[in-house]
Amino acid sequence: MTNHISPTAADHQAAADGTMNAVVQNAYGSVDVLRPGRTARPRIAGNEVLVRVHAAGLDRGTWHMMTGRPYLMRILGFGFRRPKDPVPGIDVAGTVAAVGSGVSRFSVGDKVYGMSRGSFAEYAAAREDKLAHKPSMLTFAQAAAVPISAGTALQALDAARVERGQKVLILGASGGVGTYAVQLAKSLGAEVTGVCSAEKAALVRSLGADHVLDYAADDFADGSQRYDVILDIGGNPKLSRLRRALTPAGTAVIVGGEQGGKVTGGFGRSLRAPLVSLFVRQRLAMLASKERASDLERLTPRLESGAVTPSIDRTYPLAEVQDAMRRLESGAVLGKIAITVIRDEAGS
Repeated sequence: MTNHISPTAADHQAAADGTMNAVVQNAYGSVDVLRPGRTARPRIAGNEVLVRVHAAGLDRGTWHMMTGRPYLMRILGFGFRRPKDPVPGIDVAGTVAAVGSGVSRFSVGDKVYGMSRGSFAEYAAAREDKLAHKPSMLTFAQAAAVPISAGTALQALDAARVERGQKVLILGASGGVGTYAVQLAKSLGAEVTGVCSAEKAALVRSLGADHVLDYAADDFADGSQRYDVILDIGGNPKLSRLRRALTPAGTAVIVGGEQGGKVTGGFGRSLRAPLVSLFVRQRLAMLASKERASDLERLTPRLESGAVTPSIDRTYPLAEVQDAMRRLESGAVLGKIAITVIRDEAGS
């Protein structure tokens, strides 16, 4: 396998000792397990790209990897006693520093975004089929806030088969996935109602939501409205409540749950949903999202046209990942948090 290394000072320095600056996690736990350090620069396989990281995205998935909860994820292969990958982070945006022998879509110097292994570092390895060319009008920080969250939102809307004119309810509309789901549903011609806290209602309206409900004061299942589609993102309402808010032949897609306990994290509810669907007219589905470049390629035109815009709450430098995670844990984040590795205001 032949790798082609870009001729930058950072690349030469890393090549000299084979290490890089990174956030390293050697155990599961609180934010204290995330520590700055130096670690080996990743080696790439023939179908992989080495990305010089400009920015990374932070979301709930990274929190789950930090805490090792729900415990089910450890059994599924993410590492039983400690993370299998010591460098956290998936969302990535940067420039190609090297390509594997089987890579044909990218060349050294290309600006890319997508999903990688260990993006909280100066370098990250990513499979070719999980990367796309970065939209030119986005900064690297904006691009890093797109892949996992926007891809999940797109897959949820696909699973729900959203059509023009339908009434769509989005639970968790102000979060990473939710902010994209609102915009994508509007771009499909749906009438969108977003559910969030009162403090975040202005953001959800600015993204195009036709109606906004305060989850602390308004009951989406009180019978006053019925929806053709419900996207349940990060909530944990009972399936019976989702069904009460659906039209007789409506569809609910469960994207995630954050209140299901330490063992399953609400995954049991997701598994029950399709079983209930066997006995009712309504369709209840769970989403097992995938990481794939084809979603990014579908999103890029929407990003370039302005139909979809990343919502960046704050950016933090790599050395302040602990502070970024604390803000995520606080529940105050509007949209996504970005971690900057290379300071690049223009992003181009």
